[in-house]
Amino acid sequence: MEKIRPLVEEVDFKVHLFLKEMESEQFILSENLDDGFSSASLIKVPILVAVLDYIEQNKLSLYSELKIHSQNKVDFSVVTEQDLDECTLYELLVWMIITSDNSATNVLIDFIGMEKLNVYFNRIGLKATKLQRKMMDFERLQQGYDNVTNARDMAYLFTSIYEQTLLSEQYSNLVLDILSRQRVHEGLKRYISGDVQMAHKTGSLDSVFHDTGIVYLDSKDYIIGVFTTQLSDVEAGKRLIGRISKIAYEYFGSNERRSSI
Repeated sequence: MEKIRPLVEEVDFKVHLFLKEMESEQFILSENLDDGFSSASLIKVPILVAVLDYIEQNKLSLYSELKIHSQNKVDFSVVTEQDLDECTLYELLVWMIITSDNSATNVLIDFIGMEKLNVYFNRIGLKATKLQRKMMDFERLQQGYDNVTNARDMAYLFTSIYEQTLLSEQYSNLVLDILSRQRVHEGLKRYISGDVQMAHKTGSLDSVFHDTGIVYLDSKDYIIGVFTTQLSDVEAGKRLIGRISKIAYEYFGSNERRSSI
């Protein structure tokens, strides 16, 4: 606490965070858990879980192919770059997470339906998480519709993913596998030099940057989420997340617990 708190207090933007030890399931540290914010691409994690639940419940194949319509092809997408006309569910799910692919996400939103996705989010216990627009739909954003969540929902979601309570063992393991293959490492892994196993997801817009996930250590697993909003400089948010994450990593990685949060 004494190392992280000054970092949070000295910045000129808002910070929401949690640090949770998985053995005891206790919050070691939390800040602004219930204040809502724009989820950015964090919304893709509950979409991942919802799509896999749908596949499981309807006994579909992960390798079924979906058509990719032109209206769903947007920027920041390997699907768009390849100009694909169809893609398997598995590929869409993987790209949606590991490169935060926006086209893949839009295809999957249409596959389930926005309303059904929100019903699922609510059913599994996400009280503040809501999908209200597709990726890159800035017209709808200007009309006041954004994708939202809060730190408590993200803590609950990643705890459920860790404990594998939402899906079968097969699909629970797949969620962890995909999250562990994340290619965007500008936040939580920014200042960690070790080869740490982390199942995480980032989210970024012009004034927000988030990173949350599960960290696996020999000594003790933990879940961390740091969400920065009202940013005038997104890089400042990334740096803060990296510094907080390094302190947590050193704390949990010390068997003697000599360092102090």
